[in-house]
Amino acid sequence: MIVAFPGIQALDVVGPFEVFVGARQVMESERPDEPPAYEVRVVSSTGEPVPSESGLSIGTAPLPDVASFERTPLDTILVAGGFGVQEARADEVLVDWLRRAAPTTRRLGTVCTGTFLAAQAGLLDGRCVTTHWARADQLAEEFPALDVDPDPIFTRSGDVWTSAGVTAGIDMALAMVEEDLGTDVAQTVARWLVMFLRRPGGQTQFAAPVWMPRAERSSVRAVQQAIEDDPAADHRIAALASRAAMSPRHFSRVFTEEVGEAPGQYVERVRVEAARRQLEDTTDTVAVVARRCGFGTAETMRRSFLRRLGVAPDHYRRRFGSAA
Repeated sequence: MIVAFPGIQALDVVGPFEVFVGARQVMESERPDEPPAYEVRVVSSTGEPVPSESGLSIGTAPLPDVASFERTPLDTILVAGGFGVQEARADEVLVDWLRRAAPTTRRLGTVCTGTFLAAQAGLLDGRCVTTHWARADQLAEEFPALDVDPDPIFTRSGDVWTSAGVTAGIDMALAMVEEDLGTDVAQTVARWLVMFLRRPGGQTQFAAPVWMPRAERSSVRAVQQAIEDDPAADHRIAALASRAAMSPRHFSRVFTEEVGEAPGQYVERVRVEAARRQLEDTTDTVAVVARRCGFGTAETMRRSFLRRLGVAPDHYRRRFGSAA
């Protein structure tokens, strides 16, 4: 059962819907004598068509009576997201239904900002969850009882699944199908959708360029600027401390306090951002980009990319490179 509301992101609903229906069709073709693998419904608190944030109207059925689940158990609830989620959080009928219905099901999932709606109903406390990378900080701030990880495409914490933005709901639905019906069925559905069964990397690779926090002290800000102006320069602790007219130990402590991460981590982050831009915009080899951005070798850059983005530089370029 997929929960919708006005202002829904259409793909949050349609994507998982197509995965589960596709899996049912695969099973019907292979095992025609067995009951349908899935029966998928889209529901809302009004039971009427709801407009998506793009204007596409999605038909829905009314929220079923929770008492009926005693006779016909509900297997899975998926809560979709979208710009309308803030208004949906104020829908007491919807939030109360989720609060009562979710404990009766085998599995609860959220797509994108649907995590906010499930959290509003108190269903995610103490869980490790994810959401769209652009809303992760807000989720962590509003619901401190949640352990928010902004990088995974989707996460699973017991019987609770949460996914990142938009298309990540398809990844999560494929993983659910794989768990329910096996890898072969999930792989067949993924092929028909022309998708990875398991997408490489996390959602950090899709995020906007990282904004670099600025220190309060002018001497530390000058060091930050020097790093960003020339990522390939000598940015070892001794050189950076000398530029700030501090001892290495004192500089490391002050920099970490004011910027929020150690100098070495900051240098790596700046270099990764610089390399991302060059991989997107140029046809220079990975080795050349690595030297130009201060990594020294392609292998060093590869390790930094895997650590920061979850994908290797060559995979990143194939996905995001725009240079001819």
